[in-house]
Amino acid sequence: MAVVRRGLAKRYRAEWRFKAMGVLAICASLLFLAMVFASIVGNGYTAFQQTHIQLEVSLDPEAFDTTALSAADYPGLVKKSLRQMFPDVSGRGDLRQLYALVSSGASYHLREMVMAKPQLVGQALPVWVPADDDVDMLIKGHFGGEASQSATRLSDAQRQWIDRLTADGKIEKRFNRIFFTTGDSREPELAGIWGAVMGSFFTLAVTLVLSFPIGVAAAVYLEEFAPQNRWTDLIEVNINNLAAVPSIVFGLLGLAVFLNFFGLPRSAPLVGGLVLTLMTLPTIIIASRAALKSVPPSIREGALGIGASKMQMVLHHVLPLALPGMLTGTIIGMARALGETAPLLMIGMVAFIVDIPGSLTDPSTVLPVQIYLWADSPERAFVERTSAAIMILLAFLIVMNAAAVYLRKKFEKRW
Repeated sequence: MAVVRRGLAKRYRAEWRFKAMGVLAICASLLFLAMVFASIVGNGYTAFQQTHIQLEVSLDPEAFDTTALSAADYPGLVKKSLRQMFPDVSGRGDLRQLYALVSSGASYHLREMVMAKPQLVGQALPVWVPADDDVDMLIKGHFGGEASQSATRLSDAQRQWIDRLTADGKIEKRFNRIFFTTGDSREPELAGIWGAVMGSFFTLAVTLVLSFPIGVAAAVYLEEFAPQNRWTDLIEVNINNLAAVPSIVFGLLGLAVFLNFFGLPRSAPLVGGLVLTLMTLPTIIIASRAALKSVPPSIREGALGIGASKMQMVLHHVLPLALPGMLTGTIIGMARALGETAPLLMIGMVAFIVDIPGSLTDPSTVLPVQIYLWADSPERAFVERTSAAIMILLAFLIVMNAAAVYLRKKFEKRW
């Protein structure tokens, strides 16, 4: 008995150590995940606000041609307003630094406002315009008070002007509407994700329309109709192998076939969707076959026993029961496609795209590629926009995976 007790105690200790290592591994994973999320959120949450400067703009009628309001000198009006706010500033160099406090997009903002309301011409009114990215970073506290001029690119005179504007209540942080409504820009304060979001939408739409019916049809044929021979075995092996192929290989295939051979437009959601379809098809086929296998044989036997044909048995009995698993696999495959970058880089979707795409053939980019482009930019303001775009991409992925879990829990039947 003593020997048995010692053996049991030894096994219990080994079991406890094994459980402890498992709990430790889970805690370490959660800790690292929390650190990643904390870093992303800490760097990116400030991008949802943008510093604005209030200008007193006088829309002198002499500066406008009523037949062509868009041709007015809006940059000149912005500069004139700054000179009136700081009349003591003179000299070409000092004026250039003064003008640099506001974004180059301030004139476009003023132009859009006048074009929307032509009756504003002849009035003097306060206008809030985006500040330059360095001013924005300073106001948000990304640059310390004693930061060097080389680090912030802001001179002592510019800091004094910013302090005066702050004391007068002419600088404030507002919701960054530009970030959610515009496309990419060379200026961080004018850069937005809407162009990349629309590009991702069109690309995933093409992927879903092609991959889901083709993947389900292939799975149904292989699982229900295909004869068991070497040919089908070879097809199954290759489908499983394709699921593990690096995604950049599909990008090379798309470059060689869709662009070079068929001559489809470069950097278009149509081509991106075709490439991602090739990449997600193995995942959807494998998940769909697993869903079909989970349907009990008694369903098939019962349908055939009451006189249904094999096609009727599959369409009316087996497929509806397997559909939740198929949808789950499709959503997971689409979530993977949403986060892919390498295959899309190979077909030219890394191009700098300012305009919002309006169709499947318009030049566009996608969210992961937009993140890649911003991460390669040296400006500090692009760091927070990179993190903010990652937060939005993760939100989309979480929603898609939550939808997959919901569909599986809601429609899944246990036999």
